[in-house]
Amino acid sequence: MVDVFDEVEEQLRSDRYKSLALKSLPWVGALAAVAILGTGGWWGWSSYQEGQANKASEAYQAALENGAKVGPAKAFPGFEAISKTGSTAYKTLALIQMGGIRLEENKTAEAVRYFDEAAKLAPNPVLADLAGLNSALALLDTAPYKDVEARLTPLMGEKSPYRVQAKEALAFAKLQAGDLAGARGEFSVLSSSLDNSSDEVRQRAQGAIAMIDSGSAKNLSAVVKAAIALPPSAALTLPSGPQAAPDTAPATAPNSAR
Repeated sequence: MVDVFDEVEEQLRSDRYKSLALKSLPWVGALAAVAILGTGGWWGWSSYQEGQANKASEAYQAALENGAKVGPAKAFPGFEAISKTGSTAYKTLALIQMGGIRLEENKTAEAVRYFDEAAKLAPNPVLADLAGLNSALALLDTAPYKDVEARLTPLMGEKSPYRVQAKEALAFAKLQAGDLAGARGEFSVLSSSLDNSSDEVRQRAQGAIAMIDSGSAKNLSAVVKAAIALPPSAALTLPSGPQAAPDTAPATAPNSAR
């Protein structure tokens, strides 16, 4: 049986999850990579308790390997098959993969539909919140602020495994919506919060505060929209400028379905 922790690690290294929200803001892409990190402990144990875990695991691994060879689009049918016939946990992961593939293709509405379906199907809160976070990140640059806020708020509870990532995403949503004061307040908390164990989150928060204080955040929404309108290769190589937050997520075009 394929080790579930190897699969989670494989996804963690995936270019897609590292750059899922890159189109929204230059350094938000790191959120998605961090988001998947916590799935191993809880889901890794419970998924093995299901009767068809071995078969589903092998099919899922085969789909990952196929995606690495032929690319995300051609790997989609494999994940789609798992989403219909696999165990509940693997169905959920397959739906998240499908959403990520559609997001790469700029099919945001379809991607969100798969993420939302995964959130409803998920066998535990860890995978449910992971799918919900992906859904919110996918909508970060297109949906009204209130819609994004409504998706992120349930993920910010004390027991949510992705509360820090959800709070960071909400801060960026406020920043993009033009609520600079509100965004600065959120980033200020993130930069010093004891709830936050990630130096990268603190650094991004400090970088965002510096951008707000320098006045360069005023035209952020227009800049993001212009970047989204560019071809993917151009958008991913836009200069970030002196106010860019440190430790930006790698700006590389997704090239695998791992």
